[in-house]
Amino acid sequence: MDIYVIIELLLISIGATSAMTWFSYAMSGSFRELYKEPVLLSFALERTHVSHSQRFEETWGWLMHYVIGFLFVMGYHIIWVENILPLTLLSTLILGVTSGAIGIFSWIFIFKITRYRAPIDFNGCYIQLFFAHIFFALVVASFNSISQILSIVVNNTIIL
Repeated sequence: MDIYVIIELLLISIGATSAMTWFSYAMSGSFRELYKEPVLLSFALERTHVSHSQRFEETWGWLMHYVIGFLFVMGYHIIWVENILPLTLLSTLILGVTSGAIGIFSWIFIFKITRYRAPIDFNGCYIQLFFAHIFFALVVASFNSISQILSIVVNNTIIL
């Protein structure tokens, strides 16, 4: 994997993770519940009782959220490049559903190991998380398709 692909995946992951975060924040506001992944990650980090400032925990919550988004984007990229699944709407939905399930099980695990007992609607959080990951996958696929089109245009323009 060359540096240009890594930069492309990094940009796609920043865009898609930001879009997913916006989706979660919008759902939080609409339902007046805490569905904000970076905030929940910082609370989980706080529950580890490792002495850090609140600012540190908030920063790490956001950073972890974006790193996880990058890992998902890398996984999607490998699946599409290796032709495990074609880049289609159906495969994107399959990846979104799979990512949603992974996300839900990950949060169940995080809440369990940190003994996080916040007054949140866990079922609502998991349902929102499921749809947020489908939205994430759709944005990743869209950005990936745009990137491929731009690559073709740039390569054809340079050749001419």
